[in-house]
Amino acid sequence: MMVTDLHHYLDLPVDAPGPARRLAEYLNNLVRAATAGDAGIAWESALPCRRRSGNRRCPGRTIVVRADPPAPIRWHCGDEGVISNWAGSPFGLRPRRLTLAEPVNEIVISAEVAAALRELRLLDPGCERLVFRIRAHTDGAALPATGDDLDELLGFVAAEANHEPDRRRRRRLDAAFDALHIAAQAADGR
Repeated sequence: MMVTDLHHYLDLPVDAPGPARRLAEYLNNLVRAATAGDAGIAWESALPCRRRSGNRRCPGRTIVVRADPPAPIRWHCGDEGVISNWAGSPFGLRPRRLTLAEPVNEIVISAEVAAALRELRLLDPGCERLVFRIRAHTDGAALPATGDDLDELLGFVAAEANHEPDRRRRRRLDAAFDALHIAAQAADGR
């Protein structure tokens, strides 16, 4: 079991080794996923398991659950662990205020599109919560979103794709935009 204090991974030095940086990114994403969902409910996120057995990546997804602070976040897949001191971090995505409930559509996207969405750098907290609330699905990943959420996310994906100098990343973002745009049209009944 990995027992982690998130504060140890918040301000890594510039010369920190690659494995430490990747572990910090994984832990930050676990906190985002756990705080994007509801408290007290374990759910299978779209975050891939990081365990490698026999030089093969585990095909599983990470299950996360959180209680109210200061209780640690619990996670498991091939590995398992707890993350403490997450509540004051910049990675917590708990809603800060109540919002009106709107009809939510479950949009099935590929695991590649979900990964591209997690790499977006310029999201507001609401869209970041939406991206890290993506759940595992038998056909890839399921994005629970209202029509307005989807339109806002499409805007962020388009903006980042339009300003991306790396051709590979731009292609991934364009593919994510196309998949979300098709899903938005289907959800609207167009």
